[in-house]
Amino acid sequence: MKIRAPAKINLTLRVVGKRADGYHLLDTLMVPVSLYDEIEIRQARRAASRQSVPPAPIEVRCSHPQAPLGQDNIAYRAAELLMRKAKMGQPVVIRIRKKIPIGAGLGGGSTDAAAVLVLLNRMWKLHLSVRQLERLALQLGADVPFFIRAKPARARGIGEKLRVLPKLRRRWLVLAYPGFPVATAWVYGNLPPKLTKLSVNTSIATPLESLDKLEKLLVNDLEQVAIERYPEIGRVKTMLSLAGAVGVLMSGSGSSVFGVFKSKRLAERGFRRMRHEEGVQAFLVHVLN
Repeated sequence: MKIRAPAKINLTLRVVGKRADGYHLLDTLMVPVSLYDEIEIRQARRAASRQSVPPAPIEVRCSHPQAPLGQDNIAYRAAELLMRKAKMGQPVVIRIRKKIPIGAGLGGGSTDAAAVLVLLNRMWKLHLSVRQLERLALQLGADVPFFIRAKPARARGIGEKLRVLPKLRRRWLVLAYPGFPVATAWVYGNLPPKLTKLSVNTSIATPLESLDKLEKLLVNDLEQVAIERYPEIGRVKTMLSLAGAVGVLMSGSGSSVFGVFKSKRLAERGFRRMRHEEGVQAFLVHVLN
């Protein structure tokens, strides 16, 4: 069985506090976009004879040479988690065809983990509800529950408090990956103290249908920290603006930047320009509902 696992962008990301256990509290608007990893899961054949070595309960194969394998891969941990809950012993092989850059702030690992939960739920006919899968997903990472539904949503808390947004008009974007990953833990660890003080209430306006108000929406409290350490991210933002984007922002903890365009035609023009920039990997995508 196969499933496509979409990337996401953060249209807004505000850090509104910090818990005693060190987790940061967020208020963010996350939107899935049409850049996908492909996940395929099949049941592994058991050993043909007693002399054969039995297969491992879970095997992960990935097309990206830098992706971790075994228990270091979050897709492995997702399968292991569901296997324990369902008390399943049938070995499985997980194949990941990576197209979402690693360490790019696009949720590549989280979406793969969510896809594994969804696909195994179907394969094993477990009939777990969306909410049950989301609760399991939270054990794997703060972003993983969002990808169970993979619909535009406002996320609060550490990412577990999700509210699905109304259907959005299709918007065309250009994603630009500057060729290097950024460690999420490093970014959060270097936030200025003023960004981690508890805020009584932070409201996010959602002018998602108005390009005139888009600049008020595109805010990322992690961006400045990342750009100070990696100036290339700021340079890519400038490139996208010059390519015609009406709004530009770093996604998540970086390093990818997205540009919002007024039309598909203008986005295609911006994409053609960005794909020729040295060291930059560009993707033409649209918002998913």
